[in-house]
Amino acid sequence: MTIALEVVVSGRVQGVFFRTSLRRVAERNGVAGWVRNEPNGTVRAYLEGTDDAVGRVLDWIREGGSEDARVHAVNIADHEPKGVVGFEVLHR
Repeated sequence: MTIALEVVVSGRVQGVFFRTSLRRVAERNGVAGWVRNEPNGTVRAYLEGTDDAVGRVLDWIREGGSEDARVHAVNIADHEPKGVVGFEVLHR
């Protein structure tokens, strides 16, 4: 079953290779979507894939993400899958 989530991660998540690392973890797990920095210092991501695959990416985020990141909170919202292909790091 394919699921889709929008995730907002707060803490020390900008300037610590969080987006690039998240893309690698997502691609390794077959999860499609995107990730971008937000002006308020959070990172927002859209994740789409199987329940198990998205769960593994969420576990990585909750466990602290990239080596220098410090995740303080993870807010998750369910979305309808859109059939997204690939994973992108978006730039504002």
